[in-house]
Order: sequence, then C-alpha cells, then structure tokens
Amino acid sequence: MSQKHNMKKQEIPGEKQDVAPMMIGPVPLQSPFILAPLAGYTDLAFRLLCRELGAALCCSEMISCHGVVYGQKKTLAMLATVPEERPVAFQIFGHEPEVMGEAAAIVGSRPIDFIDINMGCPVRKVIKKGSGAALMKDFQRAEAVIRAVCDQTDKPVTIKFRSGWNSETVVAAEFAQMAGNAGVQAVTIHARTWAQGFGGRPDWQVIRAVKQAVTIPVIGNGDIQCYGDGLKMMSETGCDGVMIGRGALGNPWVFRPEGRPATLGGRLPVIRRHLELAQLFLPADRMLFRIKNHAGRYLAGLHGAGRLRQKITGCSSLAQIIDLFENL
Repeated sequence: MSQKHNMKKQEIPGEKQDVAPMMIGPVPLQSPFILAPLAGYTDLAFRLLCRELGAALCCSEMISCHGVVYGQKKTLAMLATVPEERPVAFQIFGHEPEVMGEAAAIVGSRPIDFIDINMGCPVRKVIKKGSGAALMKDFQRAEAVIRAVCDQTDKPVTIKFRSGWNSETVVAAEFAQMAGNAGVQAVTIHARTWAQGFGGRPDWQVIRAVKQAVTIPVIGNGDIQCYGDGLKMMSETGCDGVMIGRGALGNPWVFRPEGRPATLGGRLPVIRRHLELAQLFLPADRMLFRIKNHAGRYLAGLHGAGRLRQKITGCSSLAQIIDLFENL
C-alpha cells in the first residue's frame, strides 16, 4: 500500500560507517546493520527513521497471513510503504503452507524487496496455533511453509528463527540447512531458545554454528545494544550481518558508530523527526499509543526522565506530545 505524501527525506548528520556492504539474493545492502521486526514498534514511521539513521534494511512488524488473505483492514494498513524506505522486508507469520503462499503472493506484489517468514516468535497465542517458534519442532511443516512462500513470490525469501525449542533441542544449524535447501536466500538466527523467551543470555556460538552449516548469508540477533556489539558479534561468529530489535527502541542511533547522544538536547532532533514521521504515516487510531511507547524510551538515562514521562502519559493527542518536545 504505497502512500502519497509530502515527506522530505532528511540526512541526519553522523559518523560515516566503516563496514562492508552485504548482499541478500540480488539486493545490495549498504551495511550489515538491520532493524528487526518488532510487533507494535516497527511501523512505517519508525522504519523510515531508522533508515535515516543508518539501518541498511528495516523489517515490518509481523503480519498475519490470515489477515492478509482475508483483507482485514488493520492488517492491510500494516502493508503501507513508501519508496524512501527501500530496501524493506515485510514479515509474515502462520503455519498453513497454502495460506502462507497466498499471503506471500499478495505481500510480494507490493513495492518491497524481501519477504521474511517468522519462525521464532515466542508468544504463546502464536505458538498455540503452531506458528512462530513452534515451527522449529516440525521441520516437515516448516519446509512446506517455506516452499509455498517461495513458490508464490519472485521476491527473495528469508526466515527468522531461534536456536531451538529448549536447551535440549538446539537445532538451529540443521534448521538453517533445511531452509536453504527449500529456497530461502538468507537466515536470521536469534541466539536464544523458545524456552528462554527474551531472558537469559543469548549463545552467540549457535550463530557461528549456523554460519558454518550454510552458504547463504547468516544474520545474527540477540542482545545487540550498541554499534560495537554488532561489530563484536560479526567478529566472534563470522555472521554476515546483524539484526537489532529491542536495542533500537528509544535508540535508533544504534545503527551509528557514535551511538545515542548523552543529553536531551542531543536527542531532540531525532525525537522531533520521529514525531513528524508519525504524523505523516501512522493511522490515527494507533498514533498516540504507539508514540507514547516510543517517546518514553528516548529519555532513558536522562536527569528528569520520570517527570517528562509523566507529562507524555498525560498527553491526549499527538499534537500535545509534539508541542511538549518543541518547547523543551
């Protein structure tokens, strides 16, 4: 769903990235730093902001294959995109090969660059239906889903998955081999098991094992909080790229060597830019809730952050939040 808009792309000053570009299938990426799909966060406005701050590729929130196929209004709104964010990946989830294939055909008709399949979501309501990380327990079904998606789109297909179901079933390397043989052109491995959720420490050596097992690009994910962490992951595991999720919330500067400014004054231009993009691109019914989620995170580590967060919570419109940050 491409939109008409009056957006002027901004160049936000920063240090030049000294990292090698990478390729996924036929698509070149300017750097190996990628924004992960995050439900409730990686909407069009935030993706554009992260691209402006150096992310080479951004991924949508996870999109229900059923919502796409049945034409659900809220789901179709998630397919919004603009040329300025390319290259971009849209992530779909589900467990029925036929429906996933149908969804891939619809999503792949949009002006995007990749379709990613979610095989790592740990949320119980997703798992209970056999989607997300549950697919790691059923190689046969996972392979059928991948082949159905690849058959129905000419866009490069990638997958994101976990180390395994639990510490007794760390099968990431075998899963990646299966996926590569089924047609995916890159894999992203979150180096935690389903049982870990987002707790505990990720085991980066699982990423190394995946890299040694396949010839397609391998993207590592798990506890990257700064640019240096990404460089360290690539150095220690040999992975081709890194995907940053929660580490980018309130910190889109994570895609730059210099990182997040230490002062509110240093952060304000990016916060205001995010608010501008939200005003342009977020659906009215989601705008306020989403921006409140982001805005408080921008204040991490700052003196007086609690007081400012209270003011943000008390705002009843995006205009009030914009006014608040314009007058700081």
